[in-house]
Amino acid sequence: MKKLKKSFKINNTSMVIPLYNEEVRLHYCFQVIEKFLQKKEQLFREIIFVNDGSSDQSKNKILKFIKRIKKKKVKTKLKLLSYSKNMGKGHAVKRGIFSSKSEWILTCDLDMSVLPEQYLIWNRRKLIKDINCAYIASRNHTKSKIKSKFIRRRLGNIFRLILFILFNIRISDTQCGFKVYHKNYVKYVFKRMKIERYVYDVEIVLILKSMGIKIKELPVKWKHQSGSKMNIITDPFKMLLDLFILRFRLIFSE
Repeated sequence: MKKLKKSFKINNTSMVIPLYNEEVRLHYCFQVIEKFLQKKEQLFREIIFVNDGSSDQSKNKILKFIKRIKKKKVKTKLKLLSYSKNMGKGHAVKRGIFSSKSEWILTCDLDMSVLPEQYLIWNRRKLIKDINCAYIASRNHTKSKIKSKFIRRRLGNIFRLILFILFNIRISDTQCGFKVYHKNYVKYVFKRMKIERYVYDVEIVLILKSMGIKIKELPVKWKHQSGSKMNIITDPFKMLLDLFILRFRLIFSE
């Protein structure tokens, strides 16, 4: 196991935030980030917003926020990647990762269901200590503190069972957006990714496993935020279709 060097600095981290038509929830996200950046211990080298073809005012609002933060002369650099066509969350995450310039990359959902402080807590507890490992926030970890709706927990259980049947994936939570990767492998992993929408996280897990990259689930404090773009009636079927596509692709590649 290649452990971290003694000179490791936790502020050598890029936070990637993908988004699509989030003008309503941006205000809370901005509040969280600004509050976090006001702390003495500024954790991130850069925060990268990736606008995945939004048709609302998300882009303009982010640009105004970045301009306002720049005036405060914080050490953390904020930037926006934006393109006109909606490509999917996986594509947005990949674009952000390829744009990152840090040793560590943290992906985080814009709704801030997991606060940036969680990464700081992990580092203080020395839970991140292997550069050849991916770290995933798990809402099913015994030490996690979760506030979520019953229907979403039920759907999560069903999804986890399907992953076990189709791929023998024993990870309890592949879908939480709060994940940490190291530059040693992350860009190569995402370069191999082909599914860019609903279940890109699953393909990333499979690629990591095929490369011998360890995956460790960490406890998280997670709170459901309203306004999610996921339709709990139609999207599960779309996710299931993507899973079968991924499964057949693996069969024919074996």
